[in-house]
Amino acid sequence: MNKIRIPGVVWIASDIHLASHTPRTRRAFFQFLEDASERADALVLCGDIFDAWIGDDLALRDSPAWLGEVLDRLRKAAAAIPLWLGRGNRDFLLGADLANYLGARLLPDVCHLGTDCGDILLSHGDEYCVDDAAYQRFRRIVRNRLVQSLFLSLGMGPRRKIADWARRRSMAANRRKPVDIMDVSAPAVTRAFVRSGLSTMVHGHTHRPAVHTVQAGGRQCTRIVLPDWDYDGPRVRGGWLVIDEDGPRLVQAADRA
Repeated sequence: MNKIRIPGVVWIASDIHLASHTPRTRRAFFQFLEDASERADALVLCGDIFDAWIGDDLALRDSPAWLGEVLDRLRKAAAAIPLWLGRGNRDFLLGADLANYLGARLLPDVCHLGTDCGDILLSHGDEYCVDDAAYQRFRRIVRNRLVQSLFLSLGMGPRRKIADWARRRSMAANRRKPVDIMDVSAPAVTRAFVRSGLSTMVHGHTHRPAVHTVQAGGRQCTRIVLPDWDYDGPRVRGGWLVIDEDGPRLVQAADRA
């Protein structure tokens, strides 16, 4: 696993789920980008930045107004501080073209992040939800390069129809699943700690922000779950992780209300 060194104050966020129907979330995200540009030395967005992503080519060639504004704000942030982008289960098709356009850098799916407060195992988090066998099958299919190539060869209309169908199917399936099956698997988390040799893990995906203590390989380890964002619903959610020489700490929207 390649080690990425990011010194200084690092802000990490995940699961913002930006879309045309989330104007308040977008405004909160724009303020977050401004704050990060002024107060952080680097910004890491580790997946599900967008609620859906059907290809860099369409987004960069023919962006709707809301997306064009998001991309402009991200470019501005990337000009101020280093910006790293990860892929989630909603925007796994984010690619090098988008990163180059923004002046950002892409993260591997799982990475060893070196910070001033120690080394961290960073990912989106869905790879640890192994008890959800149906989702893991779907994940293997859509992460296949041939499948992605075939999808990206289609026009905008077919891509949107397929993406909308997949989202409706996923939402319907999730309503029938036990809640715990969509969380990370404890054995999978333990295996990741043991394989990496690291003692701190950071991920998103589950929408269950918390700091957990885990015993793995005879060591006490820490698993930090990032908040998801929703400023358009009845209950405001959002937040990020601040990492500096004093250690990591979660900042949540409810703490700032």
